[in-house]
Amino acid sequence: MKPMYIRPRPSRREFLKAGAMTLAAAGVSGCAKNPVTGQSQFMLVSEEQEIQMDKQASPQQLSNDYGTTLDTSLNKYVSGVGRSLSDVSHRPQMPYDFHVVNANYVNAYAFPGGTVACTRGILLNVDNEAEMAALLGHEIGHVNARHTASRMSSQMVIGGLASLGGAAIGAKYGGTWGTIAGGLGGLGAGLLLASYSRDDERQADALGLEYMTRADYNPEGMVGLMEMLNEQHTREPSALEVMFATHPMSSERLATARQAVNKQYYGAKKYAFYRERYMDNTVDLRKLGPAIRDMQDAEKLGGEKKYNDAEDKMGQALKLAPNDYTGLLLMSKLLIAQEKYDKALPYAEHARDVYPSEAQASQVAGVLQLKAKKYDQALASFDAYDKALPGNPYVGFYKGYAQEGMGHQRDAAQAYYNFLQKVNKGDQAQHAYQRLVEWGYVK
Repeated sequence: MKPMYIRPRPSRREFLKAGAMTLAAAGVSGCAKNPVTGQSQFMLVSEEQEIQMDKQASPQQLSNDYGTTLDTSLNKYVSGVGRSLSDVSHRPQMPYDFHVVNANYVNAYAFPGGTVACTRGILLNVDNEAEMAALLGHEIGHVNARHTASRMSSQMVIGGLASLGGAAIGAKYGGTWGTIAGGLGGLGAGLLLASYSRDDERQADALGLEYMTRADYNPEGMVGLMEMLNEQHTREPSALEVMFATHPMSSERLATARQAVNKQYYGAKKYAFYRERYMDNTVDLRKLGPAIRDMQDAEKLGGEKKYNDAEDKMGQALKLAPNDYTGLLLMSKLLIAQEKYDKALPYAEHARDVYPSEAQASQVAGVLQLKAKKYDQALASFDAYDKALPGNPYVGFYKGYAQEGMGHQRDAAQAYYNFLQKVNKGDQAQHAYQRLVEWGYVK
């Protein structure tokens, strides 16, 4: 192998210049017509860029939330309701894609190109199809009003385009091993899911009401949804921390919805709630309800570092749902937090076997297999991760680390070199660079 040239990190000036040239080349102007209001607004992000950012970031977030449910009939049902709303929205041409994700926390979110997700945790608390339509309609409202694109346009001016960069988010496993194990995580999703303003939320509420009534849903579903969220937040604030951080809730929003339903949408009260249909389509999810609530308790205890209690609670959940992908991975992570790596690995491998096309289990299993010096198995796990969720440069580092462990110096060096072309800061980059120097590939 020839001596390798490690590309230096571009300066801030060079990065800003390149970003500005990219925007200019894409023909992005400083204003655009808002599809909802029809008014001109400051906008540096084109519709094509919204879709592209969505395609890049949403798969990672869906995987962070343990992937789309394996209950295909449930996902088809939710997608059908979502389509009925997006078809009557202001931007029906967007490539909408609806997902029920396996996360237990209570939340829903939308990416700017039309990817919309709701967690199984929130669906357990929804009472009827009209409430679910309100939830999905609200998220579609954010897409239609271009709230994320508008916020990013402002940040691009304030931050000089630097906000377009994504930072790796890594799980830390403690000690020296943590410096190697950290880093394999999401790229850039956090920016696209940042908190909306209260004005954005009000507009999304109004649009959600408009879309759900256009689709013949009783607007009282929006009131019911907000009542449920406010009640949940009052009773157990920690259960809704994420949702209330990204979707600021208030009694004023609830009052506004009630007023709109009783005045602007009073005639739409004749429409149905479709509660029986909702119950029929969520029957399998609701059977999992007791296990999911145990998992929610375990996650809360884990967040408080009460790991033994959390492990016991997760054990109860897995007795009720022994093949639950999320539960298996959560148990593995709780054991990792206690440095019980040998006990954690079987749970991660079981999760991977339950849902082989989902990336997160391959990630966790791969890191644990490296820890156990099962390098050939780790390499296979990271190959599976890369196939399920391509584009993460840190996968290349872990493949190189596995190759190094197997004594395949040349393959490891090539993997490290490729990794350093994309990432040249952090513990992984330092390890990769040191090995290339030690092995004589870098002078």
